[in-house]
Amino acid sequence: MPAETFTFEYEAGPPQRLDHFLVIQFPEHSRSRLQSLIKEGLVEINGIPARKGGQTLEAGMTIRVVLPPVKPAAIIAENIPLDIIFENADLIVVNKPAGMVVHPAPGHPGGTLVNAVLAHAPDIEGIGGEMRPGVVHRLDKDTSGLILLAKNDRTHRDLQNQFRGRVVNKIYLALVDGAPPTSSGLVEAAIGRDSGSRKNMAIVPLHKGRDALTEYHTLEKFQDHTLIEAHPVTGRTHQIRVHLAFIGCPIVGDTLYGRKKPSMRLKRQFLHAARITIQIPGESAPRTFEAPLPDNLANILETLRGRQDIGRKSNTGDMYFDE
Repeated sequence: MPAETFTFEYEAGPPQRLDHFLVIQFPEHSRSRLQSLIKEGLVEINGIPARKGGQTLEAGMTIRVVLPPVKPAAIIAENIPLDIIFENADLIVVNKPAGMVVHPAPGHPGGTLVNAVLAHAPDIEGIGGEMRPGVVHRLDKDTSGLILLAKNDRTHRDLQNQFRGRVVNKIYLALVDGAPPTSSGLVEAAIGRDSGSRKNMAIVPLHKGRDALTEYHTLEKFQDHTLIEAHPVTGRTHQIRVHLAFIGCPIVGDTLYGRKKPSMRLKRQFLHAARITIQIPGESAPRTFEAPLPDNLANILETLRGRQDIGRKSNTGDMYFDE
């Protein structure tokens, strides 16, 4: 796998440290990894290798970053059942359960989706410079639903280009506390690392983060909750969770950005990647895949619907239930 080169123009905003800028542009990489790129001369400012992470960037500067292939670490194939929605010679579409991490990382060396995929398709190529075979995009550990894995480099590049070009249509279902300010709308607010906690994301000024857009539409209203269909136009880390919390309706069960004590009995966040539309290489028309709500989430909705039915009957005088 060849090295990847990225070029950025620092066009606006106040002066900013180089290392802070790189953290915003490459949130999937650690600060130490980015610092090492600078030390190795793989980061240039206006064609000159950067001297240190503390260098100041100003408007008009061009930043060039080379990401070399990373020597892959050994990952053990594990015979973990997969809910495969679709598979051909190029692509696997998996319905990932909540609680499963997508790829090995510190603290999660095994039991991941990648471990399972390697057992299912042992010839899948290591793609992206790191040992994340086939991974095109990611879902949070406690988010369930559809995720794509490419089975070769050509398909991986094609799918990544679709994501970068914002032509992939992803629809999530989210149950939130309260209700959004309007039944449908667009949240447009930049997202970056939380200055108080590097593991968290937050709404930040644009020059300190990356632009982020999420469309939402109300599907069903309950007394204290709302079922929302969310469409992330961009693909930032924790985007839907941060944006919905930002407009005052955090996702049920999201103890990081929402209520520390969930309003419903749920040990995960009520966020499910329900539908995705992509262009499969070699096919003439886009293809849409769907994954039904897991039983525990569907049961939550049935509980809320039952409460509404009780409330309606009580209001009409037909029946009274003392809760």
